[in-house]
Amino acid sequence: MLDRDGYRPNVGIILVNQRNEVFWGKRVREHSWQFPQGGINRGESPEQAMFRELHEEVGLLPEHVRIIGRTREWLRYEVPTHWVRREWRGHYRGQKQIWFLLRLVGRDTDVHLRATDHPEFDAWRWSEYWIPLDSVIEFKRDVYRQALDELSRFLAEQQEPLRLVRPRPRVRGPATRRPGAPDAPADPVTGAPAQTPPAATTDTP
Repeated sequence: MLDRDGYRPNVGIILVNQRNEVFWGKRVREHSWQFPQGGINRGESPEQAMFRELHEEVGLLPEHVRIIGRTREWLRYEVPTHWVRREWRGHYRGQKQIWFLLRLVGRDTDVHLRATDHPEFDAWRWSEYWIPLDSVIEFKRDVYRQALDELSRFLAEQQEPLRLVRPRPRVRGPATRRPGAPDAPADPVTGAPAQTPPAATTDTP
């Protein structure tokens, strides 16, 4: 479903814990990390699409989170032609997204990456809110930055300051982990395995 300008309606999710750390998911069988996101189906509101994507990609239900805020307007990015599926070329320009900021009120153990038969992520981690976006594919970085900037005010209003320190990500994975199991070794900035630099995401834009 595309709008008249060739943008696909979409939602993005910034999920934070009680320490204002942000959820990042690692793409299945890749060393790239991203926020949960997905398209809005015909007849869905952005909020309905957000809760559906949250469950499909992260396994969380509405009772596990609280909505803190959302972006006022659509945030748009264009997708390079070579990333566009052949049948969409000439019609598809990119994504327009409403971003939601959610607070996890459940527990880490409520996260379930295999809630569907087609999981998006095979590991996840919490990272500092202002983690560098080097591991995000280039044409999405501005939208990620805009969403983080706009939604950070909601945390400031709650008097929950954001720490501006170098992050030390904690990786969970693959899709489940044993209670008390040590975190997998990871690069302190990207969260990817130390021996392999993160690659650009290859998900459907």
